[in-house]
Amino acid sequence: MAPSIERQGYWGRPTSTLDWCEENYVVSFYIAEFWNTVSNLIMILPPICGAIQTFRDGLEFRYICSFLGLAAVGVGSWCFHMTLLYEMQLLDELPMIYSTCVFVYCLYECFKQEKGISFFPIALLLIFSVLVTVVYLQWKEPVFHQVMYGALVACLVMRSIFIVTWVYPWLRPLCYTSLGIFMLGFLLWNIDNIFCDSLRASRQTLPPGVGVVTQFHAWWHIFTGLGSYLHILLSLQIRSTYLKYRPKVKVSFFMLYLYCCLLLFILLFNHSFVNFSFPAVTLFSLCVEFGPHCTLNHRRRAEVKGRGPAEGW
Repeated sequence: MAPSIERQGYWGRPTSTLDWCEENYVVSFYIAEFWNTVSNLIMILPPICGAIQTFRDGLEFRYICSFLGLAAVGVGSWCFHMTLLYEMQLLDELPMIYSTCVFVYCLYECFKQEKGISFFPIALLLIFSVLVTVVYLQWKEPVFHQVMYGALVACLVMRSIFIVTWVYPWLRPLCYTSLGIFMLGFLLWNIDNIFCDSLRASRQTLPPGVGVVTQFHAWWHIFTGLGSYLHILLSLQIRSTYLKYRPKVKVSFFMLYLYCCLLLFILLFNHSFVNFSFPAVTLFSLCVEFGPHCTLNHRRRAEVKGRGPAEGW
């Protein structure tokens, strides 16, 4: 991160404790960090579709909460990067903790009976969320939030690797794809923080359509959003397999989705928030229509008696 370049925008002077590497109010008078804002679409639209599909398929409510939690993170991140206000920063960062707690519950309770609710892990995660919230509101240190979020992600990684190593090894491709995409986003997030000055200098010399590709915090949103989406599908697959459903995850048009998002960024470059071009809107519709179309066909139970090979760790 680097000190923001003083530019007047619609939302006034930033009050957040973080100001990322993207120059403020360069593309739009109404959006402080344009690319960091619009890149959150991948964390908003696909999870909403996933929540709707999960509801239609009659899956457990915890997975609807997982998808909606990811969408809430996307909405909060949109508001934060659009305004750079402290209140909106909390709307971004705190849902990251809450939604990841839902992910942890789903993954650690995947080998329990159908429609069963374990109150102890719920209480434990609720206490953790409250404590993190109270401490973070009093001690406005972003590193504290990052460490707490990292600890939750580490729990997910360890549990996922355990399951695909010892319980369902055929799920390794989905697990490692989700993990690899998320870690790629984390790598770009660190590059954006460490080499911010160099990146800003390079954007002054690169053509606009190329310089936008160096907005690595926006890529962090894209890759972590997609990685988190795939993680929810992995959790669904594990749960449905244990319950003796016949799950099938189908991923199509993945590369087309990322390609369309990149073209969307280029087409929108130098357009203000209120001056979206018609080709850009059309292309955005294409991204929604041909995004990562992932479905979980779980309705047919396999004709296998008994329960899964493990009851947990």
